[in-house]
Amino acid sequence: FVATGGYALRAYDRFKRIVRDKQGTWRLTHPEHAARFRLNAGIIVDSEMLEVRFRNGRSLGKVEESFGATLSPGDTIRFAGMDLEVEGVRDLELIVRAAKKPGQIPSYMGARLPLTTHLSDRVRGLLVDRAGWARFPDDVREWLEMQDWRSKLPGPGMLLAESFPHQNKHYTVYYTFEGWNANQSLGMLITRRMNERGLMPLGFVANDYSLGVWGARPVADPAPLLSPDILAHEFVDWVQESHLLRRAFREVAVISGLVERQHPGKRKSGKQVTFSTDLIYDVLRKYEPDHLLIEAAWADARARMTDVGRLGDLLDRAAGQLVHVELDRVSPLAVPVLVMIGREATPSGAADDELLMEAESLAAAAMRAD
Repeated sequence: FVATGGYALRAYDRFKRIVRDKQGTWRLTHPEHAARFRLNAGIIVDSEMLEVRFRNGRSLGKVEESFGATLSPGDTIRFAGMDLEVEGVRDLELIVRAAKKPGQIPSYMGARLPLTTHLSDRVRGLLVDRAGWARFPDDVREWLEMQDWRSKLPGPGMLLAESFPHQNKHYTVYYTFEGWNANQSLGMLITRRMNERGLMPLGFVANDYSLGVWGARPVADPAPLLSPDILAHEFVDWVQESHLLRRAFREVAVISGLVERQHPGKRKSGKQVTFSTDLIYDVLRKYEPDHLLIEAAWADARARMTDVGRLGDLLDRAAGQLVHVELDRVSPLAVPVLVMIGREATPSGAADDELLMEAESLAAAAMRAD
């Protein structure tokens, strides 16, 4: 790879960085390769950033692109000690103006770090430890008692799945406690398999503790949707069709030095890096699919972006200790994940009031004793 860039890239001189001399020693083909290597060695591959600016050009700082992409014109954020209204996103700039109403605080990808297995086991242990409920507030204790009476509590070692109708749709909630990455990946895989089996999935939402999937038809038995072979079939198809591999390859290409982000006197923008790596990715996928960096991107996508290790553990647990409970309405434990559906779909304005009303309605239905 360092000598030629691989089979597909050997025709390009820029990737010929070292050559073997008559004595058999590898040497640089040009001194500038050493300078470029020093400039890019140890470079941090971070999330793309958006510059927060007023329309007059004054810069206030930066937020992550992953956060800025969730904002719509009219939304407000609290940033740099001010409340700001979003006017729009232009290139890699978030254009804002002063606002009178308070806004949300920018969040960063640290909020998406997965639950550790120890914390996951600890939370499940708290749920089933009836003796420890006495130290909880009355409303929390009542919530757990109602969940236990109506359905079950997801204890250590088991996977609880609940199915129920709600607003003319059929929901199944899986209490995995495996973190957002694994749950998000599982949601993509389950909906693909549901679609293949004619269950007409309509969407899913995930958090650290659970995954909620809804569709036009009920899921009578979730076990076939959770068989371990899903990682050999649907997982491979999903990763290849999605942008996960491209994103992983972009980071691998920068870290390996295939694409140099830092140049003397300037730095490539995120857009320039993405454009360059996408072109190389397409060439390698077509002409050299077993290229070292393609394999590294695959490994990164499996391990870090999709948390496939924990996903595999979850599927193994489902094969042995899956408990499926069919209900006539939402359970207390399912309320938080269903509220997230509204939070992601509701526009700004009356969003908070609408979500509060929806949460109160769901909680009332879940806590009703009839």
